[in-house]
Amino acid sequence: MRPQKGSINKRLNWRIPAAWLTLCLVWSSTWLAIKVGLRDLPPISYVGIRFLIALVVLLAVSIGHTHLLPKRRSDYAVLAFTGLLMFAINYALLFWGELYVSSGLAAILQASIPIFGMVFAHWMLPDEPLRWQRLTGALVSIVGVALICARLLSFNGWLAFLGGLGITIGAASAAFSNVLLKSRNMDLAPGMMAAWQMIFGTAPLLLIGLAVDGNPLYFHWTGTALFCLFYLAIIGSALTFLLLYWLMPRMSVTQLQTISLITPPGAIALGWALGGERLSAWSLLGACFVLSGVWMIFRRLDKPGLHAPVQERAVAVPRA
Repeated sequence: MRPQKGSINKRLNWRIPAAWLTLCLVWSSTWLAIKVGLRDLPPISYVGIRFLIALVVLLAVSIGHTHLLPKRRSDYAVLAFTGLLMFAINYALLFWGELYVSSGLAAILQASIPIFGMVFAHWMLPDEPLRWQRLTGALVSIVGVALICARLLSFNGWLAFLGGLGITIGAASAAFSNVLLKSRNMDLAPGMMAAWQMIFGTAPLLLIGLAVDGNPLYFHWTGTALFCLFYLAIIGSALTFLLLYWLMPRMSVTQLQTISLITPPGAIALGWALGGERLSAWSLLGACFVLSGVWMIFRRLDKPGLHAPVQERAVAVPRA
């Protein structure tokens, strides 16, 4: 007997909010996992090994289920360039920055990805012009980022300031990668786009890590370090990528992008409850400015005719 259509829809409807909630919870926790793992592991090798493991998992679940290779030779160049921006530059700066910046503030600074993406899209995507409400939101968020970085410089010194600045630059590189990839209209499953980007972005990370950090066999491999590494690689990368791509045709852009507003406060709460992190009043004020600006940018999308399937539009969800 075939299951009734109503029962299938009911079961599917239950899975959608469960997957969305899982993404919010996991991406809220990855920032603290990075911070804890950095107590034992050097940042460049840490991020390189993380994505090497994630890549193996993604390929293992994709083989036999989707087309693995890009159809045009020029696509390889685009994937290589965007992979360097997204995985090599962005994540290397993020992991290095978290040596000097709290996990909560790192999440807030990475929330600036949609701000940079909006500006890049204005110049590179004709159907996404800059609107006044979005521009206002960008300016509000920039004020928040400036408050946070000024506080880091005044109270934590140059290394903390450079760490925060590095995370922000990484966010800009990730945003440019997103917009450039969208402008190409590549005929390749999103999961395989991420896998190819990981290949091109992880290779230089591993080589640089080997040159700078030495042989990974001699790292301080504690149980905590191993847990953080595999949690970030399997749960925080492979699983969340698969969940995100599963949700893409099932949720609107606006609904998915609300994750960008939820994960930074979640990261701050976990850093406070489990990591003993504390934020100053100025940092919290800056965080409020950043999230308010991001909300103004996303609120513009909630209009008739703008609920297109997510795979047709850029989804700028900051994730660690």
